[in-house]
Amino acid sequence: MALLEITNLSVGFDTSTGQFMAVQGIDLSVDAREVLAIVGESGSGKSVAMLAVMGLLPKTATVTADRMIFNGHDMLTMTTKQRREIVGRDVAMIFQEPMASLNPCFTVGFQLEEVLRFHMKMDAKTRRKRAIELLQQVGIPTPEERLNSFPHQMSGGQCQRVMIAIAIACNPKLLIADEPTTALDVTIQKQILDLLVSLQAKYGMGLIMITHDMGVVAETADRVIVQYKGRKMEEADVLSLFESPKSPYTRALLSALPENATGDRLSTVADFMKNEAAVSGAPS
Repeated sequence: MALLEITNLSVGFDTSTGQFMAVQGIDLSVDAREVLAIVGESGSGKSVAMLAVMGLLPKTATVTADRMIFNGHDMLTMTTKQRREIVGRDVAMIFQEPMASLNPCFTVGFQLEEVLRFHMKMDAKTRRKRAIELLQQVGIPTPEERLNSFPHQMSGGQCQRVMIAIAIACNPKLLIADEPTTALDVTIQKQILDLLVSLQAKYGMGLIMITHDMGVVAETADRVIVQYKGRKMEEADVLSLFESPKSPYTRALLSALPENATGDRLSTVADFMKNEAAVSGAPS
C-alpha cells in the first residue's frame, strides 16, 4: 500500500470574478523510501497541491478529492485536531523560503524545541539534547551556540538547514520539500540536495520534491509527475521521462534547457508548443 495516495484532487480559490482552479484532477501516490519529483513551471499548482495535503491553505480555498489516504488514515474525514497530530510529526514540509518561514522573533532553539514539545512531549532537557543532535545532523557547526541565534543572524543556507532539522525532528514517514534550494547559490544547493537524499535514505522516508529544475529531478528522483496549469501532463520513472517523454509539454520543458539550445537563442516552452502544433496540424 502506498504511503500517500491521492485521487482526483482539485483546489479552487474564491475570487471577486468567480472561482479560480489552481489544481484540477490530480492523481498521485508515493511509497516509503521513494523519491517523487513534481515538476513544472511557476503557477502549475505544485505547491498548492501539497499545501492542500498539509491542510495549510487559506479559508478561501476549496479542496476536493475522491481519495486522500496517508499511512492508512483518511485525511478527508479527519478532524482539525487529528490532522494537527499528524502534520509536523508523520508528514512534514520544508517550505520554499526559509527566511519567511522561520519566526524572526524567536531563537532557532525555541522553534526547533517547540516541535519536539508539541509532538513528542519531551521534557526541556531531552528537547535541548535532541535539538543539538538535529543541528549536528544537518551540518550546522557549533550547534549549542546556534540554538541561541535568531534567523536574521544566520545565512540563507543555514536557515534552510534549520528548516530541514525542524522537518525531520520527529522522524516523519513522509517529507515534502518545496523548492528547497531556491535563492541559494549553486554550491549550497548541491549540499542541501545531498543532505535531503542522505536523510531520506537513512530514515526510509518517502520524499516528495517540488521543483522546476530538471537537473534536480535527474539527480534525485525515482519517479516524476509533470504539471501544467494545475493538471498532470505526464507521470513516468525518471529515466523514461528524459529518454522518451510522452507529453508535448514535457518535451517543451526539456527543450528549454540551456544544453538543448540551438543557435544563440534559448527555446521557450511557448515556442516548442507552437512548433509541435504546426507539425501535428493542431491549433496552437
